[in-house]
Amino acid sequence: MRQALSRDRRGAGDPTLRYADDGVWRTTTTAAGPATVRLVAAAGEVRVEAWGPGAAEAGAAVPSWLGAEDRPDGFDAGRHPLVDRLHRLSPWLRLGRTGRTWDALVPAVLEQKVTGIEAHRTFRELLRLAGEPAPGPAPAGMRVLPTADRVLAVTDWQWHRCGLDGARRRALRAVASVAGRLEAAGYDSGTLQRRLRSVPGIGVWTAAEVVQRTHGDPDTVSYGDYHLKNLVGWSLAGRKTDDDGMLELLEPWRGHRQRVVRLLEIGGRMPPKRGPRMAPTDYRAI
Repeated sequence: MRQALSRDRRGAGDPTLRYADDGVWRTTTTAAGPATVRLVAAAGEVRVEAWGPGAAEAGAAVPSWLGAEDRPDGFDAGRHPLVDRLHRLSPWLRLGRTGRTWDALVPAVLEQKVTGIEAHRTFRELLRLAGEPAPGPAPAGMRVLPTADRVLAVTDWQWHRCGLDGARRRALRAVASVAGRLEAAGYDSGTLQRRLRSVPGIGVWTAAEVVQRTHGDPDTVSYGDYHLKNLVGWSLAGRKTDDDGMLELLEPWRGHRQRVVRLLEIGGRMPPKRGPRMAPTDYRAI
């Protein structure tokens, strides 16, 4: 269960998704309002408890979160020995879907062109500043993602204290201004991506990161990712490649290219590191 949800976890300190001794705790927005959900796996079943105005909606969404609607029919892992081995070793892998564009879009914008360390820190700071306390008996420090109106009310100096630079700040304000028209209900993956890319500051990479979570999209790949092309290239061909080369290597699995990426993220290979790592930039000090 924790592995199935790990794609949505923004670092060990994520205030919206907590792994605890008494289960997995998650906060979410819904059309009815915020909610907290606790999931406990026991005897091959998942027990669900939920609190808050959106409790009924969030509780009903849990099977989708865990990939109950994922259909790997037609996926031929045997086209490459590494993909085949990882597929057999990861029977738990299901591509979950949340149906909540806003919940996926905010962290995706924060992750644009920065290291994961910096993005996760900014996400935590935003939740502390503007997020609501989690409904119900959630672990201390858990928060619900702020509404679009609350995000628009954050001042520039508050954004600076959160560590958000101007480009991501403008993109976040742009999506907050049209958030009500971007929710995933009623849109297929392609339509939602086109609508997202029509918003200033939202490109192919961000739109892909969103639909991978909102729709559990098995095919859309994060084109333009800093590391992904090298993971795919080195794992499948033993060489570095660019984004177009990555798509060429994934072409035999069209329809399931993102599924292959997820498998490679579990047990693929990165090229040897021969230089300094990209250091996180603390925009609070600039």
